Amino acid sequence: MSRVLGGELLIAFAFLQFVLYLSLMKRFFRYVFFLFLVCILGIGGWLIYIFYSLPSIKHLEDYRPALVSTVYADDGRIMGEFFVQRRYFVSLDQIPSYVVKAFVAAEDERFYEHKGLDWVGIMRALIKDIKARAIVQGGSTITQQTVKSLLLTPKRTFTRKVKEMILAHQLEKYLTKEEILTIYLNQIYFGQGAYGVEAAARVYFGKHVWELNLAEAAMLAGLPKGPAYYSPYHHFKRAKKRQHYVLMRMVKCKFIGKKEAEMAYKMPLHLNSLNYDYPSCDYFLEYIRRKLIKKYGPEVVYKGGLSIYTTASIDMHQEAQRALLKGIAEIRARHKHKQDNSSPADQIQGAIFTLERGTNYIKVMLGGRDFSESKFNRVTQAYRQPGSAFKPIIYAAAIDKGYTPATLVEDYPIIYIYHQKGKIRVWRPHNYEERFFGRITLRDALVHSRNTVTVRLLKKIGVNYVIAYARRFGITAQLTPDLSLALGSSCLSLYQLTRAFSVFANEGQYIEPIAITKIVDFQGHVLEENQPQPQPAISAETAYLITSILKDVVKRGTARKVRALKRPAAGKTGTTNKYTDAWFIGYTPYFITGVWVGYDDMKSLGRAETGGRAAAPIWLYFMQQAEKDLPVKDFPIPSGVIFAKIDPQTGFLVDPTDPNGRLECFKKDNLPAKESRLGKRENLLEKIYMEGDF
Repeated sequence: MSRVLGGELLIAFAFLQFVLYLSLMKRFFRYVFFLFLVCILGIGGWLIYIFYSLPSIKHLEDYRPALVSTVYADDGRIMGEFFVQRRYFVSLDQIPSYVVKAFVAAEDERFYEHKGLDWVGIMRALIKDIKARAIVQGGSTITQQTVKSLLLTPKRTFTRKVKEMILAHQLEKYLTKEEILTIYLNQIYFGQGAYGVEAAARVYFGKHVWELNLAEAAMLAGLPKGPAYYSPYHHFKRAKKRQHYVLMRMVKCKFIGKKEAEMAYKMPLHLNSLNYDYPSCDYFLEYIRRKLIKKYGPEVVYKGGLSIYTTASIDMHQEAQRALLKGIAEIRARHKHKQDNSSPADQIQGAIFTLERGTNYIKVMLGGRDFSESKFNRVTQAYRQPGSAFKPIIYAAAIDKGYTPATLVEDYPIIYIYHQKGKIRVWRPHNYEERFFGRITLRDALVHSRNTVTVRLLKKIGVNYVIAYARRFGITAQLTPDLSLALGSSCLSLYQLTRAFSVFANEGQYIEPIAITKIVDFQGHVLEENQPQPQPAISAETAYLITSILKDVVKRGTARKVRALKRPAAGKTGTTNKYTDAWFIGYTPYFITGVWVGYDDMKSLGRAETGGRAAAPIWLYFMQQAEKDLPVKDFPIPSGVIFAKIDPQTGFLVDPTDPNGRLECFKKDNLPAKESRLGKRENLLEKIYMEGDF
C-alpha cells in the first residue's frame, strides 16, 4: 500500500513538474515572442526614421558647389581669389578621358556596371578585411562617396552607412553616370586646400586639368583615399607608391597598356602650385572684397564662383610699390638720426592712387607700404590735411567767377583778428619762404603756391561758394567754412583728392572711379556691368586753364623735380604744418596719380620734407615706369580757349610781336583789355577787382 502510494506521489510530482515546465516554456516563448516583436518594431521604426530623415537628392540635379570667386586684372590675368573651399567647376568634357579613367580604376572599377552599390566589391573588401583582421579596404562606390560628401556627415556610424547605401541607389535613378562623375570630380577633397580635380591640378602641378599628363592624373587619382598621407609635397615616396597602384589598376581595367603605365610611372613629376600672389595688389583686392560683400553678401562672394573683371593693373601696382619704397628709403636716409624703429606706427607710410584719364578706371590702389604689416588703406580710409594741394579747386572757382590766369592778385602780408571762445585771436597766414612779391598774376600765384594770395582770393569769391564748387568735384568730406580752407585745413582722403583732380584732366567732366567692369556668376549670367558715366562739373575751358597753370607748377614751380619725366605733366604739391603730410597730385594725358607720404601717428617727416621733396619724386619714379612704352602727347586744347601775349607786370594784352610779352591762355569770352597809350585800364572787370568790390 505504501509502495503504491509512494509511486502515485512520484507520478503526481512528475506531473506537477511537467505542468510547471509547460508553464515556464509558455512564458519563455511569450517573452521570446515579445522580444522578437520589440525587435521587429524597433528595426521597423529605425528604418522608418532612416527613410524619413534622408536628405533630398533632387537638388543634386542642379549641382552648385561652393566655388572660388576669381578676380581678374585688366589684362585678363588672375589677380586674386575669394573662397571658403578652393574649388573651380569643370564640366566632364573639359576633363581628359584618361583622367576620368584613373579615378574610376582607383576608386570604383565597376562604376559603369552597378546601380550605386557594388555588392561584388563589398564582398571582396569584406574578405580582405577579415583576412587582415582590420579594415584595409572599403567598399564604397563613387556614387556612395558622392552622396556621403554632399548629403551626409563624415561621422562613421552604421546608420550613416545605411543612409549612404540607400541614397546611392536613389541617386543612380536621378542622375546619369556622367552627371555623377561630374559632381564627384568637382566635389572631392585632394588636400592642400584643393577641392575638385581642377583645383588639385592647379595646386599640385600649376596646370589646368585638361593639361595634365597620365603620370599626373594617376598621382591625383591616388589622393582622395588619404590626401595628407599620400601628399606628394610631404610624403613623396608614399605618393609614388600610390601612383603606381593607380596605374596598375588602370592596366587591370584595360584602360591603358602595361608599357604605357611603366612609362608614366618613370615620368618625372614637377610639383608647382599655381598661385596668384601679388602682394602689391592686396589693398586693391581688399577694397574689391569689401565692395562685393556690401552689395552681394559673403555667401555669394565666397561660394558663388563669381568672375570679377577689374580695371587694375598688376604691373602698375608692382611699379607703384617699388616707387613708394624707394621714396620712403630716401626720406629715411635724409633723417637717419631721427628714425625710431620701435614699432610699425613710427615707420613712414605712403599711398598711391592712379586713375586712367578719360575713363577713371582705377589702375592702382596702393594703400600702404606693405599690406601684411598694416591692412589700413591710406587711399580710402586715411583723412589728412591736403595743404596747398587743395588750391587748384579754389583757383578754378575764381576763374569761373571771371578771373583769368593773367589777372593781377596781391601777395602782401595779411592779418586776421577774430573772436573765439571769448578771446581775441590773431591769424597771420604766411608764405612758405616768408617772402612776398606784391602784385603778381593769378598763374604765378598758383605756380608758386602763394598762401596770402589764396586766402584773399577765397575771401573775395566766398567760402560757401568754394565749398559748393568743390562738391562738383566729388569731394564729400566735411569742409571747414572759414578762410583756413584756402590752406587745405580740411581733411580729405587721397581717393577724393585724386578724383577731384581728374575733373581737370578729363576736360571738366566728373567720372566716378570704376574698379569693376563686369561680374559674371557661376552660370554665366552678368550680374553687373560698369561703364564710365561722364557728367559735366566745370567747363572744358576752365579745366584747361587750370591744367595749363599746373603744367607750369611742374616746369618752374613747386614740383620741378617732375620735369625729369620729360613729357607733358600737370600737378600740385601739398605740405602741412610741421611737415606731417606730403602730397603730390599730378596727371598726364594718360593717368591721374595721387601720392601721399606721412606717419600714421601724425609725426613730422622731418624738416623741409615738402610735397615737392618727399612725394613728387615717388610720383616721378612710378610714372616713369607706367608711361615708358606710351607715345608722348599733350593735353587737348578746347575750341573755346585762345592764346595771346600779355605784359606779366600789368596783366594786359600786348602786341603779339612784343619780345617781352608772355603767351597766356584765356577763354574766348574773357580776354583782358589792351592798355591805352595814356595808361588807362579799360577792362571794367579789372577796375572792379582793383577797387575791392568784386
